[in-house]
Amino acid sequence: MPTVVYPGSFDPVTLGHLDIMKRAVKIFGTLVVLIANNPSKKYTFSAEEREKFIIKALEEEGMSNIVKVEVFNGLLVDYVRKFGDVVIIRGLRAVTDFEYEFQMLLANRTLCKEFELIFLPASNRYLYLSSSIVKEIARFGGDISRCVPASIIDFVMEKLRIN
Repeated sequence: MPTVVYPGSFDPVTLGHLDIMKRAVKIFGTLVVLIANNPSKKYTFSAEEREKFIIKALEEEGMSNIVKVEVFNGLLVDYVRKFGDVVIIRGLRAVTDFEYEFQMLLANRTLCKEFELIFLPASNRYLYLSSSIVKEIARFGGDISRCVPASIIDFVMEKLRIN
């Protein structure tokens, strides 16, 4: 069985991300959540904070023993080459997600012919949800309880709230 990897920035992790994780585990039995840490990108939360958020969320869901969380610096194809038999999982919310993800798939396959990817469509209740939307709601003091795991709400609100 290949190593199944769900990469992303998770800035912050949302209930939509967690839903993809749960469904991937249901299909494959185990999962590696790979937190992207691109030095040229500006993240709201540090790699350590994002890792902590995901670990807390997985503990809440009783999945911490079947999902491994790693931070990775570099190209996803480098991870695939390093660990060999890897399948990537990507969640899709809309057609625009598909266009972007398909373009990335083709680029990754030009760099690494072994690159395999499976798309999982988002559950209906999370089709609207993104980390960017969560941050926008939190900045203005909105309720993010239907967007992120309960264990990280206070931390996200504290870091982002404007007033």
